[in-house]
Amino acid sequence: SNLPSVQQEQAKAETLPDLNAKILDEDWDDIPPSSALEVISEEEAVQIIAEPLLPIQSSTLRDYVDHSETLEKLVHLGVDLSQVEKRQKAGQLLLTLDFEKDVKKILLFLKDVGVEDNQLGPFLTRNPYILAEDLEALETRVAYLKSKKFGKSEIAQMVSRAPYLLLFSVERLDNRLGFFKNELGLSVKKTKDLVVRLPRLLTGKLEPVKENLQVCQIELGFQRNEIQQIVYKTPKILTASKKRLKQTFDYLHNKMGIPHHMLTRFPQVFNSKLLRIRERHMFLAFLGRAQYDPAQPSYISLDQLVSLPDEVFCTEIAKASMQDFENFLKTL
Repeated sequence: SNLPSVQQEQAKAETLPDLNAKILDEDWDDIPPSSALEVISEEEAVQIIAEPLLPIQSSTLRDYVDHSETLEKLVHLGVDLSQVEKRQKAGQLLLTLDFEKDVKKILLFLKDVGVEDNQLGPFLTRNPYILAEDLEALETRVAYLKSKKFGKSEIAQMVSRAPYLLLFSVERLDNRLGFFKNELGLSVKKTKDLVVRLPRLLTGKLEPVKENLQVCQIELGFQRNEIQQIVYKTPKILTASKKRLKQTFDYLHNKMGIPHHMLTRFPQVFNSKLLRIRERHMFLAFLGRAQYDPAQPSYISLDQLVSLPDEVFCTEIAKASMQDFENFLKTL
């Protein structure tokens, strides 16, 4: 939808500056008479430049940048306006804000929280709405996290990686922490570690998380204590695609014969692309080296299978050359 007309925005927000005229000389003594009936000299007249009116209606914030100090300074900070205007009502919000009065205090707050200078632009691109938040409310949410023994660096990491985090009330944050602690049976410390590593767990929807936990238990057959270990080691499993999760498990467990306890030990394998797992396993099987039982000679761990670069995987695990691997892939 189009951005609002300038007339509407100026009527809504008294803080918007008058951008339809610009005084070249900033010395207040040289400002021309305010009355249109007063006679001014030719010298005074040439000091006034009437700029074109702001776009009455526009679908892009770029048309306003030259007329808005707030937008201009946000662009200098690294805010991507083309992304901001895709967010609901974000463009309208920025047009009503005064940089000195509204924006500056939030920037100082974010820097105090620990957001790096070079991250302020990307942060506001992803969450411009924080500029309209009450400063006291934001400080209260940070104080809550501190009361839960999150360190300053941990809070900085969480806020930077999950920009919407501080838009949520203390009650919501508390409920989320309680959910993961109780649902997974984790200690307070492990719950903290979990959300520090994946802070979007505190801001995203809970339904996909609940569904993935059910998939792990009912469809994949993991025990509760195994799920606890898997999630703690690899939190992304909670937000992974259910389809991908089931397909990966099916290949690992039913095609490769990896038992549940081994998957619990190396859950990071679920973060790997199934194609990568399949290609490497088939190559090892072709060479007669697909041995995943730690009690047997030439044992290959799931971590080695998926995490090593191709060249290292070939030379150290498959005991073959890259050319051998590439030639094999062409036969698939």
